[in-house]
Amino acid sequence: MYPIIRNRRLRQNAAIRSLVQETTLSVNDFIVPLFVVEGHQVREEILSMPGQFRLSLDELEREIKTLHALGLKAVLLFAKAENAKKDNKGTEAFNDNGLMQRAIKAVKYSCPEMLVFTDVALDPFSIYGHDGIVENGRVLNDETVEALCKMSVSHARAGADFVAPSDMMDGRVLKIRQALDQAQFEDVGILSYAAKYASAHYGPFRDALDSAPVAASNIPKDKKTYQMDPANRIEALKEALMDQDEGADILMVKPGLPYLDIVREVKDHVHLPVAVYQVSGEYAMIKAAAEKGWIDYEPVFMEQLLSFKRAGADLIATYFAKEAAALLRGPS
Repeated sequence: MYPIIRNRRLRQNAAIRSLVQETTLSVNDFIVPLFVVEGHQVREEILSMPGQFRLSLDELEREIKTLHALGLKAVLLFAKAENAKKDNKGTEAFNDNGLMQRAIKAVKYSCPEMLVFTDVALDPFSIYGHDGIVENGRVLNDETVEALCKMSVSHARAGADFVAPSDMMDGRVLKIRQALDQAQFEDVGILSYAAKYASAHYGPFRDALDSAPVAASNIPKDKKTYQMDPANRIEALKEALMDQDEGADILMVKPGLPYLDIVREVKDHVHLPVAVYQVSGEYAMIKAAAEKGWIDYEPVFMEQLLSFKRAGADLIATYFAKEAAALLRGPS
C-alpha cells in the first residue's frame, strides 16, 4: 500500500512507459476497407467520409501498391453497383464478370501478396437496399442464403482469400462453407460478421454505396429484422458461438467503439480470431470534430484503435488504416 507502492514509478518517463505498455498497435492489425466503382481514372471523394474515395479499378491498383508499401496486408472490398444492374435477387452479385470479381483480380494482379476480403451481402445489388431478397414485406432468409452462397463461390473463383458475409441471415456461414468446399475452395476462409448491430452509425457507408433501404410501401424501412438490437449482449455471444460452430474462421463485431464490451465478451468465449469494424459513422465523427478544431485528430483516432486492441480485437477494419500505418512507420 501507499507510500510503499507508488504506481507513478512506472509512468515517470517515456522509456518505462514503453517497457510496461500492455497493448500495442502494428500494421499487422489492420484491414483496409475500399470502395470500387466502374469507370477509368475515377477517384471520387465520398462527401460524408472525407479522405475516402470511390475508386475505379485502375485507381484501385495504384492504391493497393501504396498500401503494400506501407506494410498493410489486407483489404476489404465493397462494390458500388450501377442502378441498371440492381434487382430484387441481387443477381449481379454473382456475375463472374461483375465489378467485385474484376476488383478482386485487379488487387491480385497489382499485389499478389495482398489478402483480399470481400463483402458478401446483397444490399449494394438490391433495388430495395436490403441485404436479402424481399417478398411481401419480409426479407427472406433461406432464399437469400442461396444467393450468398453463389456470391461467395464467385468471389472465390476470382481469387478472394476470405469472404465476409455481412448480412446476418441465419445459417449462412454453414451454407457458405459447404458451398465453398463443394466447389473445391476449401482454403478460402470466412470472416463472419457474427455480431452486426442495427446501428445508427452506418449512414456515410450507405452514401458511399447508395445502399440505404428504400422508403416504399410494403418494404421494410430498416434492417432491424436481421441485424441485432443494440440493447442486446447475450445474443451476440449466441451468434458468435453459432458462427464458430458453423465453420467461420474469423468473427467480426460491428460497429466498434460503442460495442467494446461486446468485443471483449466475444473474445472471452470463442476460440477464433476476433475482428472489429470501426464503421463509417465513427470515422466521420472524428473527421468532423477535427475539422472544427475540437479534437486533436491523430491522437484521437490512434487512441480509439488502441482501445479495440485492448478490448480483445485481433484485427481492426478501419478507414484510418493508411494514416495509422504511416504514423506507426515513423519518419522516412
